Amino acid sequence: MTTTQTWLAPAKLNLFLHITGRRPDGYHELQTIFQFLDYCDELDFSVRDDSEIHCQTNTDLASDDNLIVKAAKLLQQHTQTTLGANIQLRKKIPMGGGLGGGSSNAATTLLALNELWELGLSQDTLQQLGVQLGADVPIFIYGQSAWAEGIGERLEPVTLSEDWFLVIHPNCHVPTGEIFSNKLLTRDKPLITIAHFLAGNSENVCETVVCQLYPEVKEALDWLNQFNPARMTGTGACIFTQCKTQEQAQHILAKLPSKWQGFVSQGRNRSLATVNK
Repeated sequence: MTTTQTWLAPAKLNLFLHITGRRPDGYHELQTIFQFLDYCDELDFSVRDDSEIHCQTNTDLASDDNLIVKAAKLLQQHTQTTLGANIQLRKKIPMGGGLGGGSSNAATTLLALNELWELGLSQDTLQQLGVQLGADVPIFIYGQSAWAEGIGERLEPVTLSEDWFLVIHPNCHVPTGEIFSNKLLTRDKPLITIAHFLAGNSENVCETVVCQLYPEVKEALDWLNQFNPARMTGTGACIFTQCKTQEQAQHILAKLPSKWQGFVSQGRNRSLATVNK
């Protein structure tokens, strides 16, 4: 009888996002802080003995864009394993929202199959594989809230207050590539330290560009700023505000216009993909 294991793939927030330069290969140098949320996609894994990778999802995700399948095949190629997997994704994290859902799914796939296929690869090796799939994949393998530099792969652990967050999705999909290629994006922010961030001297430089291109995001930010300071995560479209209590976050959520979706989630210093594994 085939055993099925369920693994979590959590959302993340960028508490700020500065672009400090652009590399010859087109990638951007950045500074950010990643914090995990306890709001997760779920993936079921079972091992096959025929090297086939079968993935089913509750979304209309095109197979060419399926980072789960890409992650599984990359792991196969790297290790030359003859094993395969059946994977079932139950998606909750909004796509195109800046919450890292696709990257998190890929990272959880690498973590889960490394264990289920008994490959024994180190975390560092998995992170090196992960960055081939996307700049946000390594943080989800790292599994610890972190200060990030480079393209997001140079990580230094930080311990953050595990406050509550209200996250709003203004019902639009923001392609990351469109924002990073926009000529109006600020790409020369001076390097800062954690002390600057804690003193409030930070922003998300993508926010201005996204608000110009997607008025829905600006409208949601303006609405949320009435109640508590709001910021966009990643390249959008999701925005968030940090609250000291769940009750405060739920109180604001109760006022949310019906045209938007929102959820309340607690910040985590450790990814739920790696806790108790």
